Amino acid sequence: MALTTNQKREFYERGIVKLPGIVPQELVGQARRAINAYIGAYGIDPAELTRYRAQSYCPGLGAEPPITDLYNATPIRDVAEEMIGAGKIRPVTGGQIALRFPSLEEAPQAPRPHLDGMYSPTNGVKEGTIANFTALVGVFLSAVPEPYAGNFSYWPGSHRLYEAYFREHGPQSLLQGLPPVDIGEPEQFTGAAGDAALVHYGLAHGIAGNVSPNIRYAIFFRLSHVDHAQYQWECMTNLWVEWSGMQAVV
Repeated sequence: MALTTNQKREFYERGIVKLPGIVPQELVGQARRAINAYIGAYGIDPAELTRYRAQSYCPGLGAEPPITDLYNATPIRDVAEEMIGAGKIRPVTGGQIALRFPSLEEAPQAPRPHLDGMYSPTNGVKEGTIANFTALVGVFLSAVPEPYAGNFSYWPGSHRLYEAYFREHGPQSLLQGLPPVDIGEPEQFTGAAGDAALVHYGLAHGIAGNVSPNIRYAIFFRLSHVDHAQYQWECMTNLWVEWSGMQAVV
């Protein structure tokens, strides 16, 4: 599967491109079955909920084939290599199992922006560091047809605003918090089970509250260029240095 020039332009402008129906339903079902079987066997420790939300539910399962096949055995891998470069992505050996359970709150929680890799007490990132990467891939295992159903949320174009800020203030300024710039209003991802999204690392994103009756099932993969250690800071002031497949559009 190859992205069209228009899709690449959309990715350049918005920082995200939707990949409808890219994951076969058989693999969607296998992943959900594995997650549900894990919860049925081991439950969810209430004392670990904050850490699970920040890192991953079902510890250990994220490295098993029912989860990793969602990337490694689907056209998502081909799309990512087309955009970042053939053989230029570190092997994907695990995914974040991201469940969002319904809330009984009357007013849904609005999404709040963040960038991955910033320290928090529960997310596993070492304090005083930025654990950035190249791209985020979200694979949705349940339908999210309407807003405030635990939707992945994003601020279109925020990657370019942040790029301009980091060019002026330095990428290490992220250690002090998100850039204090107006990034507009968020959009909430809607779609069907089997849809996915390719997201630039620099795009501000978050999660909407869930006032639907359903659990939102999603898996997130974090992709890094093989030379990311060399580009760790430059990729924040030059968004496309790790994206060989975007050079014609850029």
